Formats: sequence, C-alpha cells, structure tokens
Amino acid sequence: MADRLSHVFQALADDTRRDMVARLATGDATVGELAEPYDMSLQAVSKHLRVLEDAGLVSRRKEAQKRPVHLEAEVLDLMTGWIERYRRQAEERFQRLDALLADMADDENPHHEGAAS
Repeated sequence: MADRLSHVFQALADDTRRDMVARLATGDATVGELAEPYDMSLQAVSKHLRVLEDAGLVSRRKEAQKRPVHLEAEVLDLMTGWIERYRRQAEERFQRLDALLADMADDENPHHEGAAS
C-alpha cells in the first residue's frame, strides 16, 4: 500500500495532473477534451495521463471511436484514509498540548475565591 500511495502522491505532485483529476471528478472526458485548456500537445497530455494511469488514478476504456478517461475514485479514498489517520493523530497531539498548556496557565495564575475578576 505504501508503494501505491507513493505513486499516487508523485502523480499528483504536478499541478496539471491535479487539475486533470479535478476535472475528471465531474465526469469522464476524452484526451482531446482534457487537452483543451492547456497550451501543450496531445502527446504531452497523453504523457500526463499515462502517469495518472500508472498510479491507478485514471483508466481508459474503449467506447466506439472514443477512449474516455475515467477517474478511479477508490484511489482517492485510499489517500483520504491515509491522510485522515495522520490528521487524527496530529489533532490528538494538539489536544494534549492544549490541555498541558491550560494546566500550566492554571498553575501560574491560580484563581482565588472571592477575588475580583
């Protein structure tokens, strides 16, 4: 799984590929449709798609004369699960730190009963 995640993160390190993934999240598209907003050749777009395909983020299937590119959303779920696990761990550490800092502040500034606030 770690090796697969590495491939996915490497594939998404490029902003053009991240944009392609975002566009495919709204629906399948042909290579030509994906190439439209970019100032690059179809060959360059195909290379980007090959990287995404090798990482398992997209697939292509043949439909009549077209070969639409399809986003494989379960790979994003794999990434989300990995990120969420570490986000939760970081959040728990911050909560423990917050509690420790609050205890330290209470020790430095004890409240006296009947004292004016």
